[in-house]
Amino acid sequence: MHIGVPLETQTGETRVAATPETIKKLIAQGHKVTVQSGAGINASVTDSAYEAAGASIGSAADAFGAELILKVVAPNDAELAQIKSGTVLVGMLNPFNNETIAKMAERGITAFALEAAPRTSRAQSLDVLSSQANIAGYKAVLLAAHHYPRFMPMLMTAAGTVKAARVLILGAGVAGLQAIATAKRLGAVIEASDVRPAVKEQIESLGAKFIDVPYETDEERECAEGVGGYARPMPASWMQRQAQAVHERAKASDIVITTALIPGRKAPTLLSAETVAQMKPGSVVIDLAAAQGGNCPLTVADQVVVENGVIICGPTNLAAMVGADASALYARNLLDFMKLVFDKDGQFTINLEDDIVAACLMCRDGQVIRKNG
Repeated sequence: MHIGVPLETQTGETRVAATPETIKKLIAQGHKVTVQSGAGINASVTDSAYEAAGASIGSAADAFGAELILKVVAPNDAELAQIKSGTVLVGMLNPFNNETIAKMAERGITAFALEAAPRTSRAQSLDVLSSQANIAGYKAVLLAAHHYPRFMPMLMTAAGTVKAARVLILGAGVAGLQAIATAKRLGAVIEASDVRPAVKEQIESLGAKFIDVPYETDEERECAEGVGGYARPMPASWMQRQAQAVHERAKASDIVITTALIPGRKAPTLLSAETVAQMKPGSVVIDLAAAQGGNCPLTVADQVVVENGVIICGPTNLAAMVGADASALYARNLLDFMKLVFDKDGQFTINLEDDIVAACLMCRDGQVIRKNG
């Protein structure tokens, strides 16, 4: 099959959907690969490196004219116009954006959104959300350290002792756990909170203190268990108690990193404007939910704002700040997914009895397969 890898044109996007490592494997499987010239430059991959791996270097039209296209993010209108009917598209296509999925269906594209893969053991190797959230959690701490006007670790110097930074992490999914590990490496004192009781052991194993908000009803316990690896919206009674606990801990913290997301919904508010108003001047908030409205109402997507001396950052694509490794991990995710849609003879096939393939299939033969909302 002819596989195309175009240059990502979204502002700030540095990642690329294939690397020389994965292209060698695709070619070994009998596929032809065309990479748009310059597609890997922002991820530190040159055209010559792709050529050495066996790929052809071409134009955008060449890449988008392939039978199967590997993308990082969903194509914009200009890119969609270059994709012919019957093409297979694989990438992070935002399965909750019904408008974009409908446009793909209108073009006759067969589209697979890897974010929709079930959070199961079998799907771990192609879990794009986890591979990229891991990077986001790491980079969030480095971004916080950049903006924080003091040291992260405790330092004992001839001029006196500097106290370690106190870091509060809200949400202990993949990004939150990586943020805990990274902040620990930098010598911070860390506390973390999550609605799911199962993550307490993970939080403590990484060296952070778990902020426990006890459950008072069966409804609270049931919601806390989550679905498919994600938290569910919690009852108002528990949210009020958690908000008070977070309020008190945030006032004593130097850095707050929020990571809570609910797929397809606005991010829950974890850090109120009233809490920010009582935080120490020079404190830093890194809101990883900025793309979904933010965990703090003061967050502005892709901007750094200062409120009452508190620095609030709303990055929406932290993984792109680590373009080389983010691309390497993402490309491997795609390669593992491709194993599910090619048979042993290298022929493209859609097996809807495979739960991963069925979950990721967004549209086919002009029809939207999965619609949200």
